[in-house]
Amino acid sequence: MADTCGQILLGSGLTVLSHPLMYIKVLVQVGHEPLPPSLGRNLFGRQVYQLPGLFAYAKHIIKIDGKVGLFNGLAPRLCAGTIGTLVHSRVLQVSGSYQKAEEGSLHGRHQFSVLPQTTKEMIARSCATIVTHPFHVITLRCMVQFIGRETKYSGVFDSIITVYKQEGVLGFFAGLIPRLLGDVLSLWICNMLAHLINTYAIDDSMSHTGEIKNCSQAVTGFLASMLTYPFVLVSNLMAVNNCGLAGGLPPYASVYPTWVDCWRHLSQEGNMSRGNSLFFRKMPVGKMYAIDQKRFF
Repeated sequence: MADTCGQILLGSGLTVLSHPLMYIKVLVQVGHEPLPPSLGRNLFGRQVYQLPGLFAYAKHIIKIDGKVGLFNGLAPRLCAGTIGTLVHSRVLQVSGSYQKAEEGSLHGRHQFSVLPQTTKEMIARSCATIVTHPFHVITLRCMVQFIGRETKYSGVFDSIITVYKQEGVLGFFAGLIPRLLGDVLSLWICNMLAHLINTYAIDDSMSHTGEIKNCSQAVTGFLASMLTYPFVLVSNLMAVNNCGLAGGLPPYASVYPTWVDCWRHLSQEGNMSRGNSLFFRKMPVGKMYAIDQKRFF
């Protein structure tokens, strides 16, 4: 229990610190570009038109809503983090008890492969994701309100009532399927690649083996998150799609019947990586900036 409380406190602290970053990323994912492109230089020194980065975007939000505005949607996100940690920990405890019983039945065979370990983690993460997804939806909608200056989602409980009245129970799970698929694929890619590297590329007799394995886990985790980013993008867009907010309606977004339609449309437009980077953002090729709508078309 003490470990779980420590994880909740640490997670809450990291959530608060990273919230402005997520806030800006979500607005970029939706396609909101409040500042026009400016002439700058890329990593190679060439002059190119660039979109405002993280700090310029943050200054724009502060100018409109003040520093507190950078933390819109923080309350439901903290709720999601706390509940998710509790559910994840509990599922792991239950599966751990089952694994101990299974180990006893195997007459001392204590070494389990990466497959059951990853499966156990997948179940725990999936359970936590499903339980906390309603808070994730509310978080995203609180953020996207910035685009149209709406006030429909002002608090956790009021937002719950709003979603239920307008969309019913299914509204709380908008965008859940691509989010689950992305989480599962990311976990398996990360763990399998790390297992292959640690097993076949790293010799246990090498010095600093533990640090090297931790580094490989971090690298594979980053690679997995890059490969599965389109699932995150589609999930976030579907969570706000056609919810009555300007950021989920034309001209910012089409009304998508399913997440597959959203994926197909983004792929055709070449926007599958939109919002993936908040630094050195290049101007989209073949797009025009509409200053009145604050977006590209």
